[in-house]
Amino acid sequence: MSLPTLGALTSLPATDHPQLLAPPVARFLGEWKHAADVAVVEIDPELADTAAMTEAYQVSLLASANCVVVAGRRGGEERTAACVVRADTRADVNNLVKRSLDVRKASFLAMERAVEESGMEYGGITPLGLPEGWRLLVDARVAAIDVAIVGSGVRRSKLLLPGRLLAEVPGAEVVDGLGLAAS
Repeated sequence: MSLPTLGALTSLPATDHPQLLAPPVARFLGEWKHAADVAVVEIDPELADTAAMTEAYQVSLLASANCVVVAGRRGGEERTAACVVRADTRADVNNLVKRSLDVRKASFLAMERAVEESGMEYGGITPLGLPEGWRLLVDARVAAIDVAIVGSGVRRSKLLLPGRLLAEVPGAEVVDGLGLAAS
């Protein structure tokens, strides 16, 4: 299969360029059956934020997926989930995520904890290579993207892959309506 491409980005085989990946992402791709279908693209780390990246590299917001980490408590037990939504939406944390986690209140995990526990850089957290015990909720619209661009675990690169593969990450749960229209 040929590598996915998008906008003005130069695709490289992700497994051949571990220096462009956070260590947990490189380990995950080293074992994942779909790794050959994943490309990595090097970007300016100053342009890692979605709005700047999509403009600079001519990538549609509809192809860009954001991964946010949310947590809540139930019966003294913390429940954590990475939520992947299209960049033109925001995760429905106060309703759908809260119900999915079965918690009274869900909120974004503190940046320091998200970085420490994931082993990834802030602004680069990706659904590939997440910690054991974290749930992965993927908006159905993300799974429908032909070529999705997501974080690579570091700010200096991004991953390109068919959105349907995000639904095939072990443990992924596809959730209709996870992303709400951004206001």
